[in-house]
Amino acid sequence: MQVTTYWLEQAWLDTHVEPGVAVDVEGDRIRAVRKGVDAPPPGATVLRGLTLPGLANAHSHAFHRALRGTVQVGSGTFWTWREVMYSVADRLTPETYHALARAVYAEMALAGITTVGEFHYLHHGPGGAAYADPNAMGEALIQAAADAGIRITLLDTAYVASGLLTESRGEPPNRHQLRFSDGTTEAWAERASALKDRDHARIGAAIHSVRAVPARQLGVVAEWAASRKAPLHVHLSEQTAENEACEAVHGRTPTQLLADHGVLGPRTTGVHNTHLTDEDIALLGGSSTGTCMCPTTERDLADGIGPAVSLQQAGSPLSLGSDSHAVIDILEEARAMELNERLRSHTRGHWTAAALLRAATADGHAALGWADAGIIEAGALADLTTIALDSVRTAGPLPRLAAETAVFAATSADVRHTVVGGRHVVRDGAHTSIPDVPGALAEAIAELHA
Repeated sequence: MQVTTYWLEQAWLDTHVEPGVAVDVEGDRIRAVRKGVDAPPPGATVLRGLTLPGLANAHSHAFHRALRGTVQVGSGTFWTWREVMYSVADRLTPETYHALARAVYAEMALAGITTVGEFHYLHHGPGGAAYADPNAMGEALIQAAADAGIRITLLDTAYVASGLLTESRGEPPNRHQLRFSDGTTEAWAERASALKDRDHARIGAAIHSVRAVPARQLGVVAEWAASRKAPLHVHLSEQTAENEACEAVHGRTPTQLLADHGVLGPRTTGVHNTHLTDEDIALLGGSSTGTCMCPTTERDLADGIGPAVSLQQAGSPLSLGSDSHAVIDILEEARAMELNERLRSHTRGHWTAAALLRAATADGHAALGWADAGIIEAGALADLTTIALDSVRTAGPLPRLAAETAVFAATSADVRHTVVGGRHVVRDGAHTSIPDVPGALAEAIAELHA
């Protein structure tokens, strides 16, 4: 098999920046990493700037990208935002969802994202009628990721109720949510079981939230994921109203309810984990349940600042997601997590740049079931992201401070190259197979607002 060599002007190797690194790629994996290579070897592809492992976007709702700008008009809350979201969801078909997701995932590639965790709950047609292929919407997302050149973990989501009602059942889905619901988690499991892994795609599970899956059905989803050793994600304590309803019906917090039903554990990730008690934090950390922070969405929706420092100290690994895609910029998510904590605590330096980059790379990939990605070492998947160090945002600092520069100054606009499985997906800031990503986004979104 042919070996391709990439020469990295500066490389982040998990703990430090290393100048002059040659990465030999065979197939889709790194064969060797050679340090101290002062000049590009003959025939090598040159990546100038700081090269990181590919970035992982651990929490995405692709169709929310169509809300950007629209939901910034006026004021409101998460719940008023949700009504606008429903209006977009109502209009999507497998064909229009593929077109939108293809453009959204191409935008992610331009931002240096090589793997996305798609929290997918838009399963059926209007009124809840199944498509001829019950997984037509999920397959559209898997194909969209392939077309955009990135990896995907499709987190097929159980969503069978509109809210908490009693200990044994929830309120029926509203007319918008009928598209999300399989009726029961048993029916969800039957449909989700037809989805299969492939080279660029892995299948995981998600519980939308404790308000959308009645307590007695939580175990079905947890057992489905456990039997496949698949990642399991859940929106957790994003809103205080969710906590209050759970306390009223079950006499415990959402975290405690999930623990009671076997949902927590090292393959599980709680998304947001915003409004937690000390006991919640101990349960999540003690079970090695992960935490996916989505700071740009959490601030956009006025959700609050989650206790990320306490969670990590308790044993909960951190990952990052762009969620509703108010912006798609994992560097901004990393920076915002630190800066949010500074605002809350009035102190600086809760995470090093290296720790934030690990959340954006290795730990994000692990949360999505790609433990063989997110690090530049022999045997790992050959996924690379190169950040320019000569833009107006990044020029000036010493090369040894390139990691700090990337996290605290760079944006997605500074991504110069994205390599996925040894293949150049973004070269010199341009997508190699989708030449007009802004045009593709505009066309796909216009179709939904027509």
